[in-house]
Amino acid sequence: MEVIKISPRGYCYGVVDALNIARQAAKDPTLPRPIHVVGQVIHNRHAIDELSGLGIITLDGPNRLAILEQVKEGTVIFTAHGVSPQIKQLALLRGLHCIDATCPDVTVTHQLVRDLVAKGYYILYIGKKGHPEPEGVMGEVPGYVSLIETEADIDELQLSAEQEKKLAISTQTTLSFWDTQRIIQHIKMRYPHTEVFVDICRATQTRQEAVAEQAKGADLTIVVGDPRSNNTNRLVQVSEELAGVPAIRIEDLSQLQTEWLKGKKRVAVTAGASTPSQLTRAVIRYLEEYQAEEA
Repeated sequence: MEVIKISPRGYCYGVVDALNIARQAAKDPTLPRPIHVVGQVIHNRHAIDELSGLGIITLDGPNRLAILEQVKEGTVIFTAHGVSPQIKQLALLRGLHCIDATCPDVTVTHQLVRDLVAKGYYILYIGKKGHPEPEGVMGEVPGYVSLIETEADIDELQLSAEQEKKLAISTQTTLSFWDTQRIIQHIKMRYPHTEVFVDICRATQTRQEAVAEQAKGADLTIVVGDPRSNNTNRLVQVSEELAGVPAIRIEDLSQLQTEWLKGKKRVAVTAGASTPSQLTRAVIRYLEEYQAEEA
């Protein structure tokens, strides 16, 4: 069996920065305790467990406001996905010490939607409902943005004549580039004058392109990543829809079932941008050893 190690894969710089910020906070004795993360600093259970071992408490909930309500004192870390100004203001009003681990690419999107609305645009934001990144971005310009997840959402839009005059498209950074293009085309069919500002981050796009090209001809693609990681789930989709290769997502080696490998001659391996490198290395090492046993 041949193991195709898709590259690039795994951690992006935004994830590395967020984790380092959290680790440094844990080591700083001057910060007020306890230290809470408002949501998952990145979407990976293993990374959350590591931070827990350092004394950092990760809180979860339906939205950032509900999570912040659980914090009474100490320090809060805002995750790589970003938060709305409302959340930052509320945390400061409560006397909490705030640390911002927002990915720089997400920060760019926050600034973009503010600038566009200031210029009179209404925003059609393509993103995943229930994901923290759209929550934060849309919180920058409440009342001037609609969330679009599917083509059906476009068909159901009811915009005023004033809103239709100046429309702009912005996007969640971790979406599938190809899915986003399809939705944009649908929007342009209904609103031809809409201006497009695609914010898919470069790390997300290059990882998707790598799967689309390098997984071709494989019998199976294994994607290592957390089920809550949107970019991980999009890699599964890219393998199946663009490379034409069945894909399976696993959190770590413990979830890999040998029956999936039966009859497979070429297996491709990649990982989400929030997946610790050691988890992917363990999967690759196992596959290489499996190959040796079967030879």
